[in-house]
Amino acid sequence: MSSSDDGGYVHDPAAFDEDGEPTESADDDWLVNPAHPETADREFDWRGWTVVGMIVVAFIIAPGAILLWPPSVGYRFALLTLPLFPAFFLAVTAVWATTRP
Repeated sequence: MSSSDDGGYVHDPAAFDEDGEPTESADDDWLVNPAHPETADREFDWRGWTVVGMIVVAFIIAPGAILLWPPSVGYRFALLTLPLFPAFFLAVTAVWATTRP
């Protein structure tokens, strides 16, 4: 059975020195020489504009909808629900836009 078939960790005695400390491997290179954050591809692209659009919805359109909501339909419902949904979608969109593979 090879190590690629096991699907998990396999102890490799050659990966440790005589003191029992792990030796440097190619996988640990990022620990020694980490990439500077400015070298990452972080542009204000369509994900950023999606967040801006959700901010407009949450801070301009939702309060405007509350003002235009007819009081006879349920003003309490408008005050609780109309701000809640855009705020939730703004939070989800912000997390989605900032987490990139």
